[in-house]
Formats: sequence, structure tokens, C-alpha cells
Amino acid sequence: MKKLLNILVLSAVALSADAQSTVQGSNFGDNWSVGFSFGGISPITHSKVLRNMRATYGVEMTKQITPGFALSTQFMASNNTTSGRNTIDATNWSLLGKFNLTNLFCGYTGTPRPFEMVAVGGIGWGHLFYPETTAEDHNFMTTRLGMDFDFNLGQKKAWTVSLRPAIVYDMTHRTGGALPAFNVNNSALEITAGVVYHFKNRNNGKHHMTLLKAYDQSEVDALNAKVNDLRQQVDERDQKVSEQGRQIEQLNKDLEEARNKKPVTQTVTQTITKTTASLEQTITFRQGRSTIDASQMPNVERIASFLRNHKEATVDIKGYASPEGNAEVNARIARQRAESVKKTLVNRYKIEENRITAEGQGVGNMFKEDDWNRVSICTINEYK
Repeated sequence: MKKLLNILVLSAVALSADAQSTVQGSNFGDNWSVGFSFGGISPITHSKVLRNMRATYGVEMTKQITPGFALSTQFMASNNTTSGRNTIDATNWSLLGKFNLTNLFCGYTGTPRPFEMVAVGGIGWGHLFYPETTAEDHNFMTTRLGMDFDFNLGQKKAWTVSLRPAIVYDMTHRTGGALPAFNVNNSALEITAGVVYHFKNRNNGKHHMTLLKAYDQSEVDALNAKVNDLRQQVDERDQKVSEQGRQIEQLNKDLEEARNKKPVTQTVTQTITKTTASLEQTITFRQGRSTIDASQMPNVERIASFLRNHKEATVDIKGYASPEGNAEVNARIARQRAESVKKTLVNRYKIEENRITAEGQGVGNMFKEDDWNRVSICTINEYK
């Protein structure tokens, strides 16, 4: 018996030393619970145990110190089954140590398991109530040895239901004042069922201890340095993003002004040849697009109207792109923009295809702003 108790105590001390740096919720105000028990108790010898069992019930308050060890104070009372008028004829107030064997030998996982086994042992003060005509009340020292089979319920593990068999020794009764001793003739078998409520912890908000990873100061300092460095990087990146956002906003304003600007048809005052003159019409496109926006259709319609009214005139369409992206993509988009204007003139406005030439010119550099180079420039050749 002594060897078993020594093993349990050493295990609890070892787990406690480890738990101080690895669990949260072990402060004095944390991990308290209250429980209620009800069952029966009967002498082990000189008696038919089950037939002579009488009701016993009690209350306990427990402080879980580590995942493997707890201290509990328990008060139990037993019903009177004799002819005396006392309802209760025996009480026992005990101070108990509880060793969670599951956590001691299998390790604590950070939350209570659905089923756990707990060894219970401790000393107490018993009191017997005798009728006045029979004898005086008697106080005696008790020892309790037992096992709790705990079932932890619910996702939060706030409630526990237990089956609690135990042996209770009267250590001094009928010993004539001798030293306390374990005597099976002065023992009783107690079998109770209990329900326990675990109060919520202030530190972690749980009804039980939780695991924490222990860091030394050098690790904490290193992590703080990394956090500060990341914060500085984020601040610098935010500043860059903010500046880029202002630039994009300004570019969008300039682009919108360019799109809303009324097209200007210019007649070339200088004669290219003796027989021809030319004028230009510009059609702008969105970035990466080769379809004509509705806002640009009036420009295309002006070209079509001129070609219908001047049957000898022809038009040269040259598509351009802004410098974003690779050269191959820009060349394709520039060609598609020119073809898009040509198809619109042919399909929608019924202009003869042989009067129209369309070709891509790649990246344009006619305008200072890159966005303004996403255009198709239509040069109308008028024969006089």
C-alpha cells in the first residue's frame, strides 16, 4: 500500500512540475468543482453487506491543482437504521487527494477524456450519534481509499458523472486509545454515484485546464523582433499601395477625360498629292479590349457617313496598343482593334470592304500618356 501511494505522489509531483509551464488554468481561482453523491454504505465483516447497506449521501468541493492531482474536502452522512430517533447517525468529514491515473500514465491531451479513472485516498473525522439512553456520541479518525470512474459529458466537459466505490476505515474505534490502525473489522464498503459541475476558469474561459507551449525569453525576444519587422514591412507596403492607388485614380481620371473628349475631325490643309487630301478619326479602346465601346460608336459612324457621301474615298485603319504586356500580345491586340473597326464599317454600315485597309502597328507612341495609345486611327483618303 505504501509503495503504491509513493508512486502516485511522485507521479503527481512530476506532472505538477511539468504542468506549471505547459498548462493554463491552474491558478488558485481556477479549476474548482462541486459535486454531490448518493449511494449506500455497509460494514464489510460480521454483516451481510448488501442486505445491511444503508443510505449515505454527501457533498464535496474539489480544487484541481494539476491534470493529475486534486485536493478535495468531502462531507458524507449516513441514515439511521436503528430504533433511535436520529435521522442521521453517522457523519464523516474528509480531506482527500485525488490522482487521475489516466492523465498520470497516459498524459494530458489538453481536454478531459470521455472516460477517466481516479484513485482517491485521504483522512477524515467521523462522528457517531448515539441515543442519550444508550451511549455518548463518539468521534473517531477515518481513512478513505477508493476509485472514481468518471464519465466527462458534453463538448465543454463541464459535467462529470461518477461511479465511486470506496473502503472507509474507522482507525481508532474500539482500539482502546491505541495508535490508528487499518482493521478490516472496523471498515465499511461505500458505493455511491456522483455528479460534479466544473466551474469556468477565468484565465482560459474553459471548464478545464488547457495546454500551452512554453517559450523561453530568447524565443520570445526573437518572435517579438520578427513581429516588429513584419509590422514595418506591412507599413511600407501600405504606403506603396496608397501611392499606387492615387496614381491609378489620376490615370483613370485622365482616361475618362480622354474618352469623353469629343472627337475632332481635322482636314489636312497641306496637300499630300495634287489629287488627294486626308483626314483622321481616332477611336479609343479599354485596356486589353478590342471591342468598340458604345461611347466610341459615334466616331465610327462619322467615318461611315463620310464614306457613303464620298464614294471615291477610302480609309486606312491602323491599330495601336499601350506598352503593358509582352510584344506578341500587344501586336495581336493592335491588329484586332483595327480589324474590329473594319468589320463594323462593313457589317453594320455596309461600306465596301475593298475601300478599307486595316493593319496593326503594335505599341503606339503618338501620345504622352500610355493609356491614350490604345486606339485605332482611321485616315480617310479623299480624292478630289
